[in-house]
Amino acid sequence: MDAELRISTLPSLERPVLITAFRGWNDGGQGATIAAGFLARHWNAERFADIDPENFYDFQATRPQVTLVDGLTRKIEWPENEFLHAHVESLGRDVILLMGIEPSLRWRTFNGLIVGLAQQLGVEMVISLGALLADVPHTRPAPVSGTASSVELVEQLKLEQSRYEGPTGIVGVLHDAFREAGIPSASLWAAVPHYVSMTPSPRAALALCERLAELLNGEIDLEELRTASQAYVRQVSDAVSGDTETLQYVEELEQRTDAYGEDDDDDDDSAGDRDELDEGGLFSNLPTGEALAAELSRFLLERETDGYGGDDASQPPPADRY
Repeated sequence: MDAELRISTLPSLERPVLITAFRGWNDGGQGATIAAGFLARHWNAERFADIDPENFYDFQATRPQVTLVDGLTRKIEWPENEFLHAHVESLGRDVILLMGIEPSLRWRTFNGLIVGLAQQLGVEMVISLGALLADVPHTRPAPVSGTASSVELVEQLKLEQSRYEGPTGIVGVLHDAFREAGIPSASLWAAVPHYVSMTPSPRAALALCERLAELLNGEIDLEELRTASQAYVRQVSDAVSGDTETLQYVEELEQRTDAYGEDDDDDDDSAGDRDELDEGGLFSNLPTGEALAAELSRFLLERETDGYGGDDASQPPPADRY
């Protein structure tokens, strides 16, 4: 295997499925990476390989991070794309998780490393997680759309074939590489309210994990994500209530969503509290009221200047991009 793919050990796997999530263009509200991080922790997944970032990133665009170890020693953390594996009894199979950051350079080589490892491990199916920005209210369950690489898989998983044309991210390119390699693949996208697009969304992560469990014909204990989702709704609602224009806009989105038959759920009861999870849990990523207020102010300014931000190439279009 290429030296850029660093493997510590090759696990022995049973009917493995590969689940991917990338930070960046494909990850509105961090919905996909929150979901993948939750699954890795919930399943006690163990790292067994990673991709050397040296030749795949422009480090002026995706900069390494400096952290302090024990408050004293400086440590450089480079952009990571890591592979983890776990045997999941409730699914009756092994799961490989690929979590990372959309690369800047050499996408075809990058994807070749992933596809090659998947072939070596005997991966039966690939499911990517993504999150997109859309006209949806934060007070309703996050809609999830799904696509698949073949007509047969579309019918089997009760998904749909994508009709999107336009710019794509690493997820779309990776799925094309799997299609050429003959490995079935599916793509799940959760919708994130664009008026809080930079706010981490456990609600999108919850929706992705629920749909993933359906596709894999198994059960996943999602109580922690549900509790985090309740706190997310409460915090965003508190921030929105302070701005009449945004509150009116959210109410319009709610009416539109309900008109299409979307039912509200118990999350709007604002049950659960931030303190119910341990320190370092999902609530550690939830924003402060000040951060939410700043984001809503940015949203209102964009509405006034160019209609919800215009054609920003740094953000995915409000449609599936597989």
